[in-house]
Amino acid sequence: MAIGQFAYANNSNRFLAAPALADQRFAVIGVPFDGAVTNRPGARFGPQEIRRASLMLCDGLHPVFEVTPVDVMGDAGDLRLPNASGLPVVREAIEAQAAALMAKHHCVFIGGDHSITLPLLRAAKALHGELALIHFDAHCDTWVDHFGEPSGHGTWTYEALQEGLVNPAQTVQIGLRSSGERSAREYVQDQGGLIYTARALRGKDGDALASMVDAIKSRIGDRPVYLTLDIDCLDPAFAPGTGTPEPGGMTSSQVLTFLESLAGLNFIGMDCVEVAPSYDHAELTSNAAATFMWTYLCGQVAKGAAQAK
Repeated sequence: MAIGQFAYANNSNRFLAAPALADQRFAVIGVPFDGAVTNRPGARFGPQEIRRASLMLCDGLHPVFEVTPVDVMGDAGDLRLPNASGLPVVREAIEAQAAALMAKHHCVFIGGDHSITLPLLRAAKALHGELALIHFDAHCDTWVDHFGEPSGHGTWTYEALQEGLVNPAQTVQIGLRSSGERSAREYVQDQGGLIYTARALRGKDGDALASMVDAIKSRIGDRPVYLTLDIDCLDPAFAPGTGTPEPGGMTSSQVLTFLESLAGLNFIGMDCVEVAPSYDHAELTSNAAATFMWTYLCGQVAKGAAQAK
């Protein structure tokens, strides 16, 4: 058994019932850590529930992309993390294991809380150079501390920009709406980035989002781009199972419109975080997360097939 992987008894415990990871192009990896949350814990159980929800998607083609990722992906299980050792040590473990996986596969990570994204970006930047970033979230995650702690799940975007992991002008945030000081809420925009708040998205979907999609494509261009999707970008009506729900959020349809429309960008990986199953109802949140990950993977498979022609 490889370092950082758990053995699975059968395919029903894997995302889309895919095989265990070997030499496939795409890899799905769980990151079961929620030691940096500031409200409700439980996101460490997100990976297993998202995998369970994904099983309804494993036997068909995507209705837009007309592909399935099952034949070109594997599930690596969950990273092995020293959860009792503190955030810096956990992040070091995530970065080291993620770097080894990213060197061989196009990786999709399942959180876990949003603090896991910083070490994933560190690993990705070492491999691809400075990145563009698309960040779906209710929260800006640009606070300079976490109630006196230097780092947490609400500081990682600030840290990523400070460390030069992502290009400020090619950082895009979508769905923001939480309260907070202006200096944090608009930090990305003040650094030259782009923010589409949830208020700016109200009443828009489909073709009405086209101008935003075009602006994102134009801004990012061909730069390697990482996608991070905090499930609380959705309104709690669509995703109640999360640690810090914020009313007034995006619809599942809006997120899918962005994912489908932006699939042609030079994505090098993604994560989906903050699914906390103990607060979920009728598996709404885990189903949304699984569908978003599936949509991303299908878009990348379709893009690869088109480029190979």
